Amino acid sequence: MVTVTSLLNLLTVIISGFGSLVIVALGLGIIFGMMNIINLAHGEFMMVGAYTTAIAHTQGVPLVVCMLFGGVTAGVLGVIVERVVLQHLYDRQADSMVATWGLSLVLTQSALVIFGPTFSNIPTPFGSITYGSYSASAYQLVLGVVAVLMLVTLYALFYYTEYGLKARATMQDKETAQSLGVDTRRIYMITFFIGSVATGIAGAVFAPIISIVPTLGQAFIIDAFVTVIVGGANILVGVASGGASLSVINGAASQGFGSLVGRVALLVTAVIVIRIYPNGLSDYIEQRVSWL
Repeated sequence: MVTVTSLLNLLTVIISGFGSLVIVALGLGIIFGMMNIINLAHGEFMMVGAYTTAIAHTQGVPLVVCMLFGGVTAGVLGVIVERVVLQHLYDRQADSMVATWGLSLVLTQSALVIFGPTFSNIPTPFGSITYGSYSASAYQLVLGVVAVLMLVTLYALFYYTEYGLKARATMQDKETAQSLGVDTRRIYMITFFIGSVATGIAGAVFAPIISIVPTLGQAFIIDAFVTVIVGGANILVGVASGGASLSVINGAASQGFGSLVGRVALLVTAVIVIRIYPNGLSDYIEQRVSWL
């Protein structure tokens, strides 16, 4: 029997799932979609954001400021990695995969040596929401709000700034953009910084609800890749549509049959979508919505 409580629980799971998928996938989508680099250290950049947030929080810094600081720290690390390693591996996807995989091992082991196997957790803010027999953490709903804010911010950046124009031109046709005077290497550096900031913020946002350990990023890497692949080439439209569709499927299946079935349903849906729309959901949407 469908009750108000069950509907509210389902809505909470969907909003939380949408927020989680979008937040963890945005940074990966930016770097992969615009630079064609598969960042296998994506989870470790999340880890850097989470650890930075936790360290700042222990010093009494407001949580929101801690999260922004976590994103910036990951962004600075991203610029260093791009300048030292990845700028020499453009158009060499396999080599960049090996490099970022090696980086992930270095970052994980460094965190383990410096901070040990665990770190002090951050209390989950905002308390809980109750309505009759319904009760849920308010932070679950905050994830959905943060995801929307990140999408809106990045949309404004990519569609209403000079950098965004050059970045989209570089993504669509690198050679033509170069011939028109666009410094594509500089665009790549800025793009990797933005993608790393988004990834660091993802780790920071999840810091209050996960155990802060050196391997925390491994719990999110599959979700990030699945969302990006299902979404397709258009970064923002793809991540938003992929996150929305997968969260609905996962939420409905989890509520009806348990979290394991929900997880399986999510992966099966991803396979079906890729089979029907090889270029992702964003390609299907773009064919029908001209302003995208």
